[in-house]
Amino acid sequence: MRVAVLCEFSGVVRDAFAARGHEAWSCDLLPTEHRGNHVVGNALDYCSIWETFDLVITHPPCTYLAVSGARWFRQRVREQLDALAFVRALMALSVPRLALENPISVISTKIRKPDQIIQPWQFGHPETKATCLWLRNLPKLTPTKIVDGREARVHRASPGPDRWKDRSRTLVGIAEAMAEQWGSNG
Repeated sequence: MRVAVLCEFSGVVRDAFAARGHEAWSCDLLPTEHRGNHVVGNALDYCSIWETFDLVITHPPCTYLAVSGARWFRQRVREQLDALAFVRALMALSVPRLALENPISVISTKIRKPDQIIQPWQFGHPETKATCLWLRNLPKLTPTKIVDGREARVHRASPGPDRWKDRSRTLVGIAEAMAEQWGSNG
């Protein structure tokens, strides 16, 4: 299966699919952190390529979407409108199977409610971070390893220039569940 993971610099999801024998690519404005098939650029500039893939998983930036930043929404109206337009464009990709991932955000009220909300502790990571999934022709993820511990690690991350990167990485347990469950779907 050909899998594209858009707005992913870490390569975590891409690598989980590649490890299972899929042709997996990632695309982001940043270079990838790990060696692998990666396109540096705006994902929307490559729509005609992604639309030849079997599965597209998207992780649009949440800076102007996540409700954790709601106190700044009034000052960032234009940015939020642009972010929502980006999400709509990703959701409109003509692909057989599509997943869009984002934290609790205005996507739920401005576009549509998510199909599923998952937590890291359902996939082997003892922490909380509600993550929404909007799905097209994909099953909901089934928890793979429910663990104790409910630390809000990403919310307690120290301030710094790379805080956003650390908060945005998909955890390995979730990436592996996606590859295992969606990689064999269809």
